[in-house]
Amino acid sequence: MFYETVKALRIEKRLTLRDFCEQVGLDPSNWSKVERGVNPPPGDVGLLEKLADFFGLTGEAKLGFLDAAAMQRKEIPADVADNVILQKALPAFFRAARGHELTEAELKSFAEDIKKLHTPDHRLA
Repeated sequence: MFYETVKALRIEKRLTLRDFCEQVGLDPSNWSKVERGVNPPPGDVGLLEKLADFFGLTGEAKLGFLDAAAMQRKEIPADVADNVILQKALPAFFRAARGHELTEAELKSFAEDIKKLHTPDHRLA
């Protein structure tokens, strides 16, 4: 969960909640609620990227941080939601995740759509 990750990152930097908030410009009272899972993570991608940079997260670790924030807010990450190929494939994924069997044709189509994402001419954003 995002709240566990962000708290662990702050503690790893040996910062109190107040010191951390002062350094990144957050309200300690509100941020405490985020770290305890009472409030959802910020929805502002700019702020999340600032936090990821503050913690020295790059590459997959940074993406994982941003994804965890979106997932805790019960949202699909924006770069995924905006991708036309994934938009087409997600309904099949949702049915499968809910335990509804996909037909062989639906499964094949889903797999082909996912494979397209790994070709050089298709990117998430």
